[in-house]
Amino acid sequence: MASGDGRRGHQDLVPLAALISREMKNEKMEKPTLKYGCAAQSKKGEDYFLIKTDCLRVPGNPSSAFSVFAVFDGHNGNAAAIYTRENLLGHVIGAIPRGLGREDWLQVLPRALVAGFVKTDKEFQRRGTYLILLFNFCFSFGLLLSPISKSCENCSEDECSVFAGETSGTTATFVIVDGWTVTVACVGDSRCILDTQGGAVSNLTVDHRLEDNVEERERVTASGGEVGRLSIFGGAEIGPLRCWPGGLCLSRSIGDMDVGEFIVPVPHVKQVKLSNVGGRLIIASDGIWDALSSEAAARTCHGLPAELAARQVVKEALRTRGLKDDTTCIVVDIIPPDSSSSLPTSPPPKKQNKLRALLLRIKSRNSSSKLSKKLSAVAVVEELFEEGSAMLAERLGTDDTAAQSTSGLFMCAVCQVDLAPSEGISVHAGSIFSMSLKPWQGPFLCGDCRNKKDAMEGKRPSGVKVA
Repeated sequence: MASGDGRRGHQDLVPLAALISREMKNEKMEKPTLKYGCAAQSKKGEDYFLIKTDCLRVPGNPSSAFSVFAVFDGHNGNAAAIYTRENLLGHVIGAIPRGLGREDWLQVLPRALVAGFVKTDKEFQRRGTYLILLFNFCFSFGLLLSPISKSCENCSEDECSVFAGETSGTTATFVIVDGWTVTVACVGDSRCILDTQGGAVSNLTVDHRLEDNVEERERVTASGGEVGRLSIFGGAEIGPLRCWPGGLCLSRSIGDMDVGEFIVPVPHVKQVKLSNVGGRLIIASDGIWDALSSEAAARTCHGLPAELAARQVVKEALRTRGLKDDTTCIVVDIIPPDSSSSLPTSPPPKKQNKLRALLLRIKSRNSSSKLSKKLSAVAVVEELFEEGSAMLAERLGTDDTAAQSTSGLFMCAVCQVDLAPSEGISVHAGSIFSMSLKPWQGPFLCGDCRNKKDAMEGKRPSGVKVA
């Protein structure tokens, strides 16, 4: 235990002046300006969002600022969405080693996002386990007055009535903007899209809907789950594909402790770097995407400032489909520092005579390839990282550099608890997916996180099941 503490303490003692100097050297291009807006319409009260623009990589150094934007779409209650909104960011930051410069910080961020998502899920389920045991205790000893109201003589009404909410779940689309670099982690079917100046719209997330994602259906069945539609009288099947037990339409989420552990909290992560032209992010719950395609959402708010753009996307979704679900939308404009308050829009075409139009059309044909190359060079989006595997052995350490970038060998890579030298279990131990790595190499997991990992891979049951 002492060795673990000593290693972590030594790494924390990085002079502030050295960190600031390192940050200044990494700032090769002036940071963009962020403008954002949010709009929402509630149907069930299970959508939540997070906007935080004052985060710092280095305490006391404004040049190390980054911003967080997130949407959480709860189901079967709002407890998981609320808990994730309040705790996910802290768990992600806690998984990043201290004393890193900006480039190293961005490099380890995808792995920290995986650890933060899994820890959030684990802690929420632990909290739900306590409340369910409390509920069962009250019921067993006759303290429960009514199974409908779930109120007890010796327990507060909140403790027992919230038990159902503790088995809730939530999607999470979590976006970190640091300068021109955008990192997105997601579980579920809330989505983040990028609209660049060239008009290209790309998805930065992957939908984890069983109906649409073949790879996730195969993973769920390989882990011991069953995938099928809801059966009614006569054997007819209705509705979207669901996984059983539980009947959830999603294959990844945070919470959902009343379904199988094959519903995993391991996020798909993508990291891109924008050019100095900038771009627009649209982050929204499925209330938007069930009504609008990614291209339609970008098109309907083109040219509007971020705040009005978010309202317009929600308005268009409601006009198209009506208010059938909670609907939340965040728009973030990443603007070059020398631009105005919003992304520039294409000016309207000028009137011209027919002869001039013909000459310009001929010239355009001759130079179309050159113009296309020039535009692509200006508005290029560089992909830095993308990984969507649900296997922790692949996500927490795939090479020696990643394995050594944690706070130390004697800390759990997921929950960051201190471990005695004899307690740590390598994330690669017994994994058929990491044959090239040595099972005694880090990163390491505590016993609880190792059980969680095995349960997600279908190797052993875990968690509390609720009838």
